[in-house]
Amino acid sequence: MSSRLVAVIVAGSFFMELLDGTVITTALPGIAGSFRVGAVDAGLGVTAYLLTVAVMIPLSGWLSDRFGARRVFCVAIVVFTLASVLCAGSQTLWEFVLARVVQGVGGAMMVPVGRTVVLRGAAKADLMAATAIITWPALIAPVLGPPVGGVIATYASWRWIFLINVPLGLVALVSALLVIKPSQRQLRPFDGLGFALSAVAIACLVYGMDLAGGATNWLLTAGVLILGLAVGAVAVRHARRHPTPMLDLSPLRIRTYTATSAEGSLLRLAINMVPFLLPLLFQVGFGLSAVTSGLLVLTVFAGNLVMKTITTPTVRRFGFRRVLVGNGILVALSLAACALFSASTPYALIVVVCFLGGAFRSLEFTGVNTLAFADVPAESMSAASTLNATITQLATGMGVAVAATVVHVEAGGGVPSVLDFRVGFLVGAAIALVGALLFLRLDRDAGAVVSAGRAKAAAR
Repeated sequence: MSSRLVAVIVAGSFFMELLDGTVITTALPGIAGSFRVGAVDAGLGVTAYLLTVAVMIPLSGWLSDRFGARRVFCVAIVVFTLASVLCAGSQTLWEFVLARVVQGVGGAMMVPVGRTVVLRGAAKADLMAATAIITWPALIAPVLGPPVGGVIATYASWRWIFLINVPLGLVALVSALLVIKPSQRQLRPFDGLGFALSAVAIACLVYGMDLAGGATNWLLTAGVLILGLAVGAVAVRHARRHPTPMLDLSPLRIRTYTATSAEGSLLRLAINMVPFLLPLLFQVGFGLSAVTSGLLVLTVFAGNLVMKTITTPTVRRFGFRRVLVGNGILVALSLAACALFSASTPYALIVVVCFLGGAFRSLEFTGVNTLAFADVPAESMSAASTLNATITQLATGMGVAVAATVVHVEAGGGVPSVLDFRVGFLVGAAIALVGALLFLRLDRDAGAVVSAGRAKAAAR
């Protein structure tokens, strides 16, 4: 079984799931019109999906161990694809919301379990290449989603946003059945209390960050977030004492895993502010059309693709510590450079900055995601993948929430100006810089088993 082929199949399913989550935002007015409700009401479909994914992720590890990663991954594809058909066929808002909940169940199983399939099957020497493949959907989908959704909503029905998942899901399912081999099962008791605690904590945190992004009721937002943190503290205490916890925290004993969970989350937060801030800056701040804005943002995607070709040799040449610190600083500088944009800035200069920013964030994402699992033993991959997916989901939501909150506060609740977006980019740059500098605490040879994997293998 080729680990890279498996990674391509898993990445394809990731792309389907992540694109679906971002493409819907621009189609909300059309969805609201079909159901004869307001756009805010139609947004329940987005919120329901995000909450379901976040809540169900911890369960994915237990299901993967009990029934086998291959089986759970394939079932997740089937559930997600069938739910997409239900979304497309919905005739009322509540039918749509319920279908999105079912779709969220499939999406929650797909990402961490798919990553487990890849990580368990890849040798340490191939881990970076495999990680680079399964990382690209997280970089590309948020960039492609809004323009793709806009095109579909403008020139076709919003229902096609979900129907395009059918052929993608069928291809992913058949490929997974043919290529991925069954894995051994690990029977462990179901931690019902741990699942309940983690579900409440994660749901409150995700919903609280969603409320913060809307910036409508600060008292409710604070209350939900505080409740999430309080229940989360109880969930962590329970996980540390339980012999087989639902959300296993044992991977955090590994230094490289802890670093990518802490420092890496700061960089994920900052990087995920970009897909929110850039389109709004171009359209609201500069008054550009959706098409022009989309084309400019697509240059970020181009930078992502180009960097993928040199990521592995770069990390092998300089090591994880130097790359994550040095390139992290470049990520911060690229965010700060976006704060210098004005309506008179030449498109050519904007393209160069966006392209380089996309390249830097691609390298940082791949480096962080590879180092996270570099020292994790095979038997702990499922727990590590589940915990990583949970942390990533929270960091991504926090990135959008922080960006939206900063812009809203700066604008005083009114229509944001260019200056308000500049402050947002500068806040993101500061967060990224802190995350990058904290990586200085890593050992110089951190992740060497991966970055020097081929050299060691050749020496033997």
